[in-house]
Amino acid sequence: MLWATAGVVTLGFLIALEIATRRYAGQPGPIVSQARELVFPPKPGPLYAGLALMMVVLTWRQRFIAAGTAIGIDVVLFSVRSAAGVEMTDDQSFGNGALWVMLGVAVIAITRRTGQERVLLLKGVGLGMLLVAGRKVGDIWLLITAKTRTMVLDPYVATADHALGNPSWLAGRILRASGSLTSDVLALVYAQLAVAAIVVALYQLRHVAAERRFPGHHLVRTFLVIGLLGPAFYMIFPVVGPVFAYGPGASGTGGVQWAVANLWPNTPPSIGIPHPVPYDALTPRNCMPSLHTAWATAIFIHTRKGPRALRYAGTFWLVATLSATLGFGYHYGVDLVAGVVFALTIETALRALDRRGDRSGLRLVAYGTAVFTALLLSYRYLPMEMARYPWLFGPLLMVSMASVIYYYIRTTRRWDRHTAPAPQPEPQPQLA
Repeated sequence: MLWATAGVVTLGFLIALEIATRRYAGQPGPIVSQARELVFPPKPGPLYAGLALMMVVLTWRQRFIAAGTAIGIDVVLFSVRSAAGVEMTDDQSFGNGALWVMLGVAVIAITRRTGQERVLLLKGVGLGMLLVAGRKVGDIWLLITAKTRTMVLDPYVATADHALGNPSWLAGRILRASGSLTSDVLALVYAQLAVAAIVVALYQLRHVAAERRFPGHHLVRTFLVIGLLGPAFYMIFPVVGPVFAYGPGASGTGGVQWAVANLWPNTPPSIGIPHPVPYDALTPRNCMPSLHTAWATAIFIHTRKGPRALRYAGTFWLVATLSATLGFGYHYGVDLVAGVVFALTIETALRALDRRGDRSGLRLVAYGTAVFTALLLSYRYLPMEMARYPWLFGPLLMVSMASVIYYYIRTTRRWDRHTAPAPQPEPQPQLA
């Protein structure tokens, strides 16, 4: 019943988003665009990553068959398109096969399997398809924010960011002075955040096929919920970022013609009375909160119980992602503070749900929600005070974030102690 309800809600949400996309952006929504990719060249997206997640429910023999079938379908379609002269980029060459295989496994589960085996296969397909659909939904959300939010609130956030010392401007200068190698590494980390998440998720789900069940909580759940809820705040608090609002823009979508001033990263903006400013209809309003920070925080959390190499990788990915978000001018410092609180609140909510609404978890969710709300309200209505009194509001921002972190660590450690298996007594030697 729970999975059926979740499926109905998800389908309703996708239908509503399909209608909204056609109305506000004049383009196909997630359902139609995904259906087109059964035949037409797919847009860049995690199709094979979704297939990899789906395959955690299969045996090794079935995995080889599924992967070989997907690659074979892609080779055939690629050959047909090449013979027909269809123009394709490197990112659009492959991916249809993964989608066909996931749908094929769903058909097999419904028609050829019964009971727990059917449920497990459908859960695997649902997990893989949710990842694929999540990317589609995220891209469409960003498009809608650009089309519907013509005024952005960057001057408010930039003013509030004085409380933290304008870290994006400092990081931008440091990154520029560090050379191209550092920039290339950080750009790779920033762009491949989903790949890191898939690696961690596959580690967490490595025993699903053998145990015939999913663990109670894993990274994919947190990732998807962050991606689903985050863009709603983009609609409430539209912000494009320092490199767009105070610099030349990135990838040519913003540009100096829309910037408040061409200052980033050399000169921090002066303190003045903030006001909304117009911006183009192409650049996503995707800064508040920083979802890259939220996702990197989730990866860091979920690698804490892994082997040493995975823990080091999670730490590196978090530090590199924070450095990239600031150094490339994609986010203000206050965005990152909100992103950390946002991630910990969602992670706690999902874990508390697994514990049947644990009271301490619910208290932490309420506290995290209150802190997150207070942060957004202060950025919007107290930016001048934050800029004028950085000695007060800077530490207050960091203490607010640190309090949520401390509360989360204390709560989850108590949960882990209560769920840890009791130590077994050692067998006593038998006396002759």
